[in-house]
Amino acid sequence: MSDATANQKLLGKLFSVLEDDILPKTRAGVKGGNKLFGAAILRKSDHSLVIAETNNETENPLWHGEVHCLKRFYEIPADQRPATSDLIFLSTHEPCSMCLSAITWAGFDNFYYFFSYEDSRDAFAIPHDLKIMGEVFALKDGEYNKSNAFWDSHSMMGMVAELPEGDQSAFLTRARIISDEYDQLSDLYQDGKSGNDIPLN
Repeated sequence: MSDATANQKLLGKLFSVLEDDILPKTRAGVKGGNKLFGAAILRKSDHSLVIAETNNETENPLWHGEVHCLKRFYEIPADQRPATSDLIFLSTHEPCSMCLSAITWAGFDNFYYFFSYEDSRDAFAIPHDLKIMGEVFALKDGEYNKSNAFWDSHSMMGMVAELPEGDQSAFLTRARIISDEYDQLSDLYQDGKSGNDIPLN
């Protein structure tokens, strides 16, 4: 299998997990007052799903989608839990500094994300990722090292853009549908966030 074919197959699975496994949990989470960030863990070998989760900051402000997913992952009995070196980490949104560290400390050598920091700020009115990167780490525009000794990060939409033009259309259609649904979830969250006690809501 060529690298291009393998990437297209992986992209198809990442889109499906976002659509079928993360989004249903996120719909319920947003109705409960949580933000719209989610995550999932898949096997590298066959791209099968290990676990999917969503943000649960109404229970604990540290339960961002990624960290909450890792919490649930480590609740799997050790003799049934795959090694993180054998896994793919998927985040709906580019991970914040806390989640970047959590993914690193958990031993993942990769992560993939759908929405960028700029999307979180501009489309979803959640600017905290970029603000913390700038204020705490002096990183302009959230420019962390996207390929380093610990992991490589991958933008799903960047991967779509690298596909042959004839192969992009179906993914772009799916991306628009996903984006439209997240826009609706964002409106629901923003309308109700005054009623939650999330510190950075």
